[in-house]
Amino acid sequence: MEQYMPYIWLGLALFLAFVEVSTAQLVSIWFVVGAVVTSICSAFFLHNVVWQIVVFIVVSAVALVVTLPLVRKLKKVNKTSTNSDRNIGKKARVITEIDRNKSTGLVEVDGQRWTARSSDDSVIPKGSTVIVESIEGVKLIVTLCK
Repeated sequence: MEQYMPYIWLGLALFLAFVEVSTAQLVSIWFVVGAVVTSICSAFFLHNVVWQIVVFIVVSAVALVVTLPLVRKLKKVNKTSTNSDRNIGKKARVITEIDRNKSTGLVEVDGQRWTARSSDDSVIPKGSTVIVESIEGVKLIVTLCK
């Protein structure tokens, strides 16, 4: 069994690399590094499977810690302003009752109709005036004017 361990670790590395390439986020790259290093170690001098697992865990953890600042930097996405951002803070008129449970809600802001939901998930009746707090995708997040 020991003579096959380098190939098993290499197979694991290839599988994890395939998983990494198949996803849009960094999820297994650290384990790929750990499996490759463990494969090399098991081929030349490390024949005890328990120690191979320890090497795999340690190398994967070190790879994660070393690359964590880079990953955080990559995940920072600069938000691009759009024309719809100008609606934040404006008043809108509720055209269709806003009710998250019924998946309804339509407001009109500056002559444009938008789907909407309340920021606190409360029901807001038709004809009410609301203030746009934010935008999530194509929905305005609104709160009832008091």
